[in-house]
Order: sequence, then C-alpha cells, then structure tokens
Amino acid sequence: MDKLPWIILSAGDNVAVATAAIAPGSTVAGIKTSEKIDPGHKVAIADIPLGSAVVKYGQAIGRTTADVKAGDHVHSHNLHFENDRLAATANSAPEAATDEDKARTFMGYRRADGRAATRNYIGIIASVNCSTTVCRAIADEANRTILPHYEGIDGFVPIVHDQGCGMSSTGDGMNVLHRTLAGYTRHVNFGGVLMIGLGCEVNQLTLYGQSGAGAAKRHFNIQDAGGSRRAVERAMGMLREIAADVGKEKRVPISVGEIIIGLQCGGSDGFSGITANPALGVAADLLAAAGGTAILSETSEIYGAEHLLRSRAVSDEVARKLDEKIAWWEDYVALHGASLDNNPSPGNKRGGLTTILEKSLGAVAKGGRSPLTAVYGYAERVTAPGLVFMDTPGYDPVSATGQVAGGANMIAFTTGRGSCFGCRPAPSLKLSSNSALYASMEEDMDIDCGTIATGDATISGKGREIFELIVDTASGKKTKSELFGYGDNEFVPWHLGATL
Repeated sequence: MDKLPWIILSAGDNVAVATAAIAPGSTVAGIKTSEKIDPGHKVAIADIPLGSAVVKYGQAIGRTTADVKAGDHVHSHNLHFENDRLAATANSAPEAATDEDKARTFMGYRRADGRAATRNYIGIIASVNCSTTVCRAIADEANRTILPHYEGIDGFVPIVHDQGCGMSSTGDGMNVLHRTLAGYTRHVNFGGVLMIGLGCEVNQLTLYGQSGAGAAKRHFNIQDAGGSRRAVERAMGMLREIAADVGKEKRVPISVGEIIIGLQCGGSDGFSGITANPALGVAADLLAAAGGTAILSETSEIYGAEHLLRSRAVSDEVARKLDEKIAWWEDYVALHGASLDNNPSPGNKRGGLTTILEKSLGAVAKGGRSPLTAVYGYAERVTAPGLVFMDTPGYDPVSATGQVAGGANMIAFTTGRGSCFGCRPAPSLKLSSNSALYASMEEDMDIDCGTIATGDATISGKGREIFELIVDTASGKKTKSELFGYGDNEFVPWHLGATL
C-alpha cells in the first residue's frame, strides 16, 4: 500500500498535516483539497466556522479568522492566536525501559567530587567583556602549544560574553550573570578552569572563589598581570600546571543515570512536533527511567502547553512553581508591549507552524511522558533526577547556556529549518525533523528523524536510536557540531536589567 502524504495526530483533530507536498484536488481523509499544501502545513479535514478552534495534537492551536472549508489550507491567513486551552487528556505512560536499559553504562570521567563528565576540557572564562580578547588569545595559545602534549584533554575553551560591567552590582541582572558564570566554573566537563578579569569591573573575581596553588581552578586580573601580553604569558604557566593534572584523567564505566541532558529545539517546522521532538521524548523517558536527568526549558515555547506539563507534576509545589514562571513571562512580555505569540519566527511559519500554541504543543514533546519532578530558575544547579523544567527564554543560545550552567553534561537539539549550534563544554547532538533537511545539511545533523514522517521508522524506534547515540556521545564519540568546531561563540547568558 502506498504511504499517505498526510497524518492526523489525534482523533479529535480537525486538521491533518502534510508529510509531503499535496496537490490541489487530492484526497485527504476523505475530502478534496482546494489548494496546494506544502510539507509541514495543515489542511482542514472538516468545515471550521469563523471564530472556531483549530485542533491539532488534540489541543486548540488558535481560532479561525474566516470560515474555513474542508480541504482548505489552514495557516496565518485564516488562523490567529487565541489564548485557549483544552482539558489535558489522561497522560499515557512513558516509554517502557527494560532492565538492560536501566543497567547501561557509558565511558566517562569520574571527578574527585564524585560527579560524572562526558568531556575533559579546560575552560578559560572571562568575568567581563573587557577580558574576552585576552581569554581568546590564551585559549588559542594553549591549544597551539600545550594541547598537543596531552591526548586526554579535549581542548582549551574560551567562555566569553558581553556583560560584567556597566550594570548594577545587585538585582536580577547581576544575580543571573553570577549564577551562570559560577555554574560554568564548576561544570563537570571542565577538568580545570582559569578565570580572567580586567580588575576594575563590577563583576569582581573575588565573587567566584579560588582553590589553592596548583589546583585546577585559578584566576587573576589583566591589570595585575601588567597588561594583555603579560596576562597571556602568566596564563600559560598556570595552564601548564592545570593540564599536568587534568591530562591524567581516564574514562571509566559510569551509569547512564549520571547523564544530565538539556533538551532544545530551534528553527522548528511543522514536522518538529511529529518526528524529532517526540522521538527525543522517548530517549528522555529511557534516560529518566535509568535514573538520569532531562532538562526541558524555553518557557516562552511551552506557553499554551504548560497545562499538559502541570498535569504530570509530582506535587502541587512543582505545579505551582511552573505556574509562577508562566505568570512572570506574561507580565514580562506585556511590560515590553509584546505578546508570547510573537515567538514563532518567519522560518517557523514557512515550515508550517502558525501560532505559539501550535509550536509549544510540539515543543513539549521533547520531554517525553515522564512525571515532572522539579522546576528550576535560570542557571540554577539541577539536582533532581527524571524530567525537570528550567525557566529560560526560547532563544536557543541563551536557553542552552542556562542548562549547561545548571549542570547539563550533554545537549540534544532538534531542528526543522537547519539551526547550527554547539555548546562547549557540553557536546551537542543535532536531530533533523525532516529528511530533506538531513540530506541538505548532513554535515551538521547527527540523526535524521524525518523517516518517521515517511513511515520508514517509528517514534519509539527512532527514540531508541537517539538514546544509543546519547550513550555513544557521552562515551566520547564526536558530534557533527564538535567536528566542525561549534561551541566557542554560543555562550550567551540571559541579559536582564539596565545597562548603566
């Protein structure tokens, strides 16, 4: 039997999604299409009168702005955002994990404090924008002269940004920056860290502490070193000491229950919520069942689907914390004269997504079906196992930065339009939602999830493939992003507060 070029995602839906181009006059669910429907876009499978809810995933994604006839294309020209929610249906069970799944191990680094690392980098961290150029020069020099002597070190990574001065020393802005940088200084994938300041900035190095001489965490100011070139020279001496210790680290078997993975999606399309996101959700369920942690984030991109997460909260307190994050975002965007429905980008819409509700319903699928065990603020240290939520913006570099600061030792990133991304020191997997993207950008994509839409793979099967790749990557297999060199420029702390 020929494969159908469309899919209906839930029994209660009044739209189908094209999995391939559908010509005018084609039959979809017993009706004739009135116009061409591009892949990822929606076609009405029933008449939907003006002002009625359009239903996809069994949930409202907006209301019609005109009478829509069965067979019509449903998109921005006849559908708009309306803040509706349909009742959450009973949650289906998470992907079943076998005893073998739960007993899996990966080859990682066991740190002195007991934590498990998937990589063995040394970080060169700027406390302020003023030290970014020197940090890059230090990392370049260390990678050129020190790294060749240590096969066990993955590299020297510059962590630089545009903040640290010209801001209040108190308040949300400084609190978030400090929490983010502190998270990176203690990140498990950094076997050692050298932090560089200028000397006169608001974000003083003394806020971050320093271990004793010869330890793997050191810092100094450029002004105290006598200038930029001397700072680089001084850093080389410190890094040779750090590398002598860090280079001795060896990979050992560690339970997959110690993997903490940040879940991301960017450049989404109409297939993201059908293929890559639910497949990643299966992998997240398997990891959670083994005792690991999956961090779902991007609060502005779960808006409209938060009630589905709330229904899976393990306690009223967890549900309340999630509600508080949503309420904060509603106030935040209103303060700036915006709407959360401004979130879908032009690329999202070209790929078939129309409203934030539609985008969010697909985005939450990354979290699988496991119970929601905890809710964290941006860059807060994640300690709970299972599926957790971290409050972050939807902007991918900012969101992933918060997850890594919170302890994610891996990132899994789905995309339908072709987002390119890396987030050192955490290796980043890229999952394409459609096969056309994978074929055109194979050098950036680690897994093709588009085979789910064509019927050549199942969500469960693809999810297990992702789980296997997570284990292999944690054990040292390089991702496409790592092979190209992504990760030095994607550190972007959330910028809150006034620039003074």
